[in-house]
Amino acid sequence: MASVFVIEDEHQIRDLAVRALADAGHIVWSDSTAMGGLQGVIENVPDIVVLDLGLPDLDGSELLRMLRSVSDVPVIVATARNDEQEIVRLLNAGADEYVVKPYSGAELEARIRALLRRAEAAGTLNKLKVGELRINLRSRVAELAGETLSLNRKEFDLLSFLATRAGEVVTRQELYAEVWRQPYGGADKTIDVHLSWLRRKLGESAAEPRYLHTVRGVGVKLVDPE
Repeated sequence: MASVFVIEDEHQIRDLAVRALADAGHIVWSDSTAMGGLQGVIENVPDIVVLDLGLPDLDGSELLRMLRSVSDVPVIVATARNDEQEIVRLLNAGADEYVVKPYSGAELEARIRALLRRAEAAGTLNKLKVGELRINLRSRVAELAGETLSLNRKEFDLLSFLATRAGEVVTRQELYAEVWRQPYGGADKTIDVHLSWLRRKLGESAAEPRYLHTVRGVGVKLVDPE
C-alpha cells in the first residue's frame, strides 16, 4: 500500500484513477489544478504523484519543475503526447515514469507498484548515518539521537552533503558549488553563518566541536564523534 496524489483536471480520468488505486488498497488524494496539487503534495507528502500535463492553470511540465525544487517524490507523468522526444524530455526534467492516455486503472496501478519496487531497492541509498545522526534524503528529515532536527532547506542541504562525504575535508569551493550552486563564493560569510546555525542545532560550538570540524584555510568535515 502507498499514498498517491493524483493531479488531473479531466473529471472522468481522475475518478477512474482514484477508484482504481483506492480499490488496490492505496491512500489517494487528488486535485484538478497545478497549484492545488502542489499545495496538496507539500501538505500530505505522498509516496507517489501522478501528474497530468494539460492542467488548466499551469502546464504540467512546469509543475514538475516546481515539484522537483521542493521534493524528491517519485512522479508518474500521465500524457497524451505519445512521441519519444517528449517522453525523453520529461524523464530528463525529473519524471520517474509515464503512462500514455488513455490508460487503464490496472496499468496505472502496475506502474505504481513497479516504481515502489525501484524506490524500495534504492531506499538504503537515501539514508545516511554518522554517529547518532540519521539523515533521510528522500523525506528530508534529519535526526540526532532520535530527536528530529529543525533545519531550514539550506541547512539540510549543507548537512546532508557533508554527511555523504563523512570523514573527508570538504573545501569551501566545493560547498559553494554543490550546496549553493555557485562557482565560487567570494568573501561573504554564508558558509560560516550556516555552519554556526548547524552547530547550535547539533548541540556543539566551534570551540567544542563534535560532528562539525573546521580545517583552517581548507574547509570542514563531518565526523563520528565516537
